Amino acid sequence: MDWLTENKIPVGAWAGGMFDWLQDNGAWFFDSVSDTLDAMIDWVLRVLQEPPRLPFGSDEDQWVALWPVDLHPFIVTAVFVALTWALQRSWKVCLLVALGFLFILNQGYWEETTESLTLVLSACIVCMGVGVPIGIAAAHRPKLYAWLRPVLDLMQTLPTFVYLIPAIVFFGIGMVPGLIATVIFVVPAPIRLTHLGVVSTPTALLEAARAFGATDRQVLWKVELPYAFPQIMAGLNQTIMLSLSMVVIAALVGADGLGVPVVRALNRVDTALGFESGFIIVVVAIMLDRMLRVDRK
Repeated sequence: MDWLTENKIPVGAWAGGMFDWLQDNGAWFFDSVSDTLDAMIDWVLRVLQEPPRLPFGSDEDQWVALWPVDLHPFIVTAVFVALTWALQRSWKVCLLVALGFLFILNQGYWEETTESLTLVLSACIVCMGVGVPIGIAAAHRPKLYAWLRPVLDLMQTLPTFVYLIPAIVFFGIGMVPGLIATVIFVVPAPIRLTHLGVVSTPTALLEAARAFGATDRQVLWKVELPYAFPQIMAGLNQTIMLSLSMVVIAALVGADGLGVPVVRALNRVDTALGFESGFIIVVVAIMLDRMLRVDRK
């Protein structure tokens, strides 16, 4: 057996060489990606944590908030409740969302929750923006999906801690590497579910649309995507749930949010803090799941 181990395939060396080459030759690309994602994260975080401001007086540096900062959590809660009503038309779900946010405020985790929501919302924007088009393309090109399937399996099976190493190398410490690692782990879900929704469109519907002279673009927008909408929303739901499962791991690379108190509790062996912060993550997951649940009728 010694001859087998002495002549091992240098997988690690190949991967290290590839990352070194990317770091040396693709710094401009990674810097631009980091700046773009950082700007998006800052904007989402500002919306969730700070009230909007308007210029005040002649000095352009003087700004006035539209409402007191202390009221901003309640304004954000009201917006989420209104969005829940628009999506679900259920007062019970709206009450659940309102009580969930009030419980978070009661426990003193509003800032950490908004930071985690920023990571989740940013991951949703990136994953759905990338995953849905790729899923549609794979549904129309079986050979492409056959090539993508092992790649998606690798992305979801490879331990998530492995993603953190190149994320730190390319993007440093903070929210951006946490977001990148989250996107790599999560994006297979919307790709798979979008593909499933589009390929599940009944043949009779497609034939009827083409019989009436619909173009490929019209078939996509008026037949396939409406039929696949529940699956696409399921992909969004899975994106949110998987992103929330990454908040603790993202905290290991400097990402703010609910993962920070969990890691702190682990270091201190603090059962009370760990259960408290972990329960807040569960509450956020339940609220978002009920908000975005879509049932095919």
